[in-house]
Amino acid sequence: MASRFTRLTTVVPQLTRGYAAAANPKAPLALFGLDGRYATALYIAAARQNALDAVEKDLKSFESIVSKDKALGSFLENPTISLKEKKESIRSLLAKSGKAHNLTENFFETLAENGRLPQTSKVIESYGELMSAHRNELPLVITSAKELDKSTLNKIVDSLQKSPLAEGKKLLVSNKVKTDILGGLLVEIGDKSIDLTVSSKLNKLNKLVTGKS
Repeated sequence: MASRFTRLTTVVPQLTRGYAAAANPKAPLALFGLDGRYATALYIAAARQNALDAVEKDLKSFESIVSKDKALGSFLENPTISLKEKKESIRSLLAKSGKAHNLTENFFETLAENGRLPQTSKVIESYGELMSAHRNELPLVITSAKELDKSTLNKIVDSLQKSPLAEGKKLLVSNKVKTDILGGLLVEIGDKSIDLTVSSKLNKLNKLVTGKS
């Protein structure tokens, strides 16, 4: 089991031969935990093969298929089902969206052999974080009581893009609607947050009035 995972991180394929810059790639972000280690290993192996985008596409397709079929997800995570059956199912799933990259196939076999399929979603999410860092992207989530119109959203994004909070990175914008904030905005940019919601202000006022901390 360990040997397959080791090969995943050390194989230097034909696509990277002659390219010194790709010989010893490094992850653009330090991730921790089991999912972080697997995602980092896959990222480095994919970087060596110039296959970062291809692997990301495979992972997104796989995640999309499994997320729509809860029974399938349970099947893959069931410890009583044989490794052979799981491998065959994974190959079939990957084939649904076309020919998957060999690294992707090898990666999922590694997860299956090591009994780590339940970690699949977290690993895919971690790989996505690495790809965002690779593309110099920074997630920006703006939560509002109702969907913001395009003009308002653009003004907020433009203002934040020019601020030090953006760190000079490209902002990946999403607008979430959460009615219980009552009004105002909750801005989450990278690992920072700015709470300008009405509900937050009311909570602070209530604590001030009641004397509760």
